[in-house]
Amino acid sequence: MGDGLRTIRVVTTDESLFSNVRAAASTLEGWEVVQAANVDELMRGTPSLGDVVLLDGWLRSGNVYENCRRLTGNTRCRTYVVVEHDNRLAEPIARFCGATGVLNRPLAASRLREALAPTSTPPAALPREHRGQLEETTLFPERLLSDLAGKPSTSLVSALTDPDTGLFNYAFLEYKLDEEFKRARRFGDPLACVMLGFEGQVEESVLRELAGIFLETSRDTDVLGRFDESSFLFLLPNTGPDGATVMARRVGDLAQKRGLRDLVGDPLAISVGIAVSPANDVKRREDLFTKARKAFLSAREVGGGVVAAG
Repeated sequence: MGDGLRTIRVVTTDESLFSNVRAAASTLEGWEVVQAANVDELMRGTPSLGDVVLLDGWLRSGNVYENCRRLTGNTRCRTYVVVEHDNRLAEPIARFCGATGVLNRPLAASRLREALAPTSTPPAALPREHRGQLEETTLFPERLLSDLAGKPSTSLVSALTDPDTGLFNYAFLEYKLDEEFKRARRFGDPLACVMLGFEGQVEESVLRELAGIFLETSRDTDVLGRFDESSFLFLLPNTGPDGATVMARRVGDLAQKRGLRDLVGDPLAISVGIAVSPANDVKRREDLFTKARKAFLSAREVGGGVVAAG
């Protein structure tokens, strides 16, 4: 720009947040504040290296952490996610997805000044995902995070993983479902979404045994996570219904072979629902998940087994 100003680019449709940023930046020299409704609009504004991007954590147009990944791959701007003050998980997840950090709303002028301070190190590109062969005794997400970023911090591991099983937690599963679905659509590859679970309650040792079975039956490209107390969600890239069914049946067979039981001593009956993209009625990631969920509930109603959505 000819006037020498640098730009704070606020990606939001929330006018109160935009006004908050403008007020906080009003005492800062050399900066202007502009608004973009979404990341696509931001990219059309050709952000430069000296700019700073503030990404509204409440933005409805796409998963906020997926947007972080997009920005890291296409700009060299410092990027901050603006979140509510009590969101303790946002910082490590945002950094994992390529953001510089987070800022809390309402935005204080002093904190904005710190974020705008010059830095000699531009944001690094998000590392490519690489998963090597897993040892059976190694928890999957912790090993993955080590592959991505060296020794992961305790806060990062705890933010992304379920403490009982060591698998990914619901928050990170939501991010990965968005990412894997978009990747599959872009390249025309199949993607299987598998919901698996059991009735009743089990001891922690049974949960850990199940997690081990999941690792044994999965590939290093599969995403495995805990959905709620008694169910799990798997994302299987480049997998059709037949491949997903083979994995599901192996899980059930191993659970039966090892005699896994619930708290009242009954054998653990594994129910599995499978949905696959592409399909005529799967236009969004929510469609894929909903079909897998309905198939899972159908399997559970008949006492277990595998149901593949039509």
